[in-house]
Amino acid sequence: MKISYYCQHVLGIGHLHRSLEICKAIADEHEIKLVLGGPRADIACSGIKLFHLPGLKMDQEFQNMVPCTTGQQLEDVKRERKRLLIAHFMEYQPDIFITELYPFGRKAFRFELDPILSGIRDGSLPPCRCYCSVRDILVEKLHGREKFEQRVVQTLNDYFNGVLIHSDPTVITLDKTFSLMADIHIPVSYTGFVSKPPPPAVCQIRHKLGITADTRLIVASIGGGNVGADLLQAVLDACSRLKREFLFHLQLFCGPYCPHDLYEKLKGQSSETISVDIFTDNFPEWLSTADLSISMAGYNTCMNLLQAGIPALVYPFRQNREQEMRALALEKRSAVRLLPVADLPPDILQEKIKEMLYSPHTPVTIDLDGARRTVQQLNSWQKE
Repeated sequence: MKISYYCQHVLGIGHLHRSLEICKAIADEHEIKLVLGGPRADIACSGIKLFHLPGLKMDQEFQNMVPCTTGQQLEDVKRERKRLLIAHFMEYQPDIFITELYPFGRKAFRFELDPILSGIRDGSLPPCRCYCSVRDILVEKLHGREKFEQRVVQTLNDYFNGVLIHSDPTVITLDKTFSLMADIHIPVSYTGFVSKPPPPAVCQIRHKLGITADTRLIVASIGGGNVGADLLQAVLDACSRLKREFLFHLQLFCGPYCPHDLYEKLKGQSSETISVDIFTDNFPEWLSTADLSISMAGYNTCMNLLQAGIPALVYPFRQNREQEMRALALEKRSAVRLLPVADLPPDILQEKIKEMLYSPHTPVTIDLDGARRTVQQLNSWQKE
């Protein structure tokens, strides 16, 4: 089969990384082309063909869509994206089209997705089946929720053949943030959470850092780096108070989209026991050998934490409830613990860190095999 997978990330890199894991699993059995249209990111995945649309992203206030290339006009970019996406379908003629999040989100991209879906239905584009790939929790609408949910249901029932929900339903179900699940008349399948595979058993990170087995390794990170600067600074301030209590090494990852001035500020506070880097392409390996993780509570980071089974403090993005809901759900089944903003002051956070450093590693019984199960479900649906 030929599969076209559409992923539009506009702020962080979580949607992109989850999509990549799913596409890697698909590539083991089928031909896959990943359609991307957000800020450029370094991607090196054998077996996955990439198709880049002219980039769009959120502005610095997270309010409006803007072109990734300075000087371009929004309407010109949208017109060209629509043309290129239609041309892609005419040329590639996939058997399956997967939209990441849409129509549960990415309403701003209806201008290019609805013509594709309509063209497939009315026969003006080559025939293929359409599926929606969606994570465990939606960003809830503050206004117009009823109208939004009705539009989602109508779009799914009119244009799609199935919905893939990347969650373990024993942990959290989509109806917690979407009330009209019963009105969806196409097949819906829970795949389990999507996680990177476990890293190799042998890890050289401690050796490369030159730290001993009795040194506590703390890893602090903020995903893509667009938000979370206050968390990294709080961790630095708290750890500066712990130097006399035990041996530790603190590793900070600022994220690929971290503002340069913030990175330089944090880098200026590095020392023999504190390392600061923009990014790592082997984050799961760091977690596999760490004693504690302190991070945002995004989907991919939480899945990495579950895979590692280490104690973790997660600081939720405060503009919506998504990350807090995930953290609270995972607290019941893992060593993940919510870190509220009230616990960021150094005197409070240092006590939290000490408490968590002596917590046991906890094997989890949560389904993290979502990428492989996604492929199995697609295969099953295609045979029907």
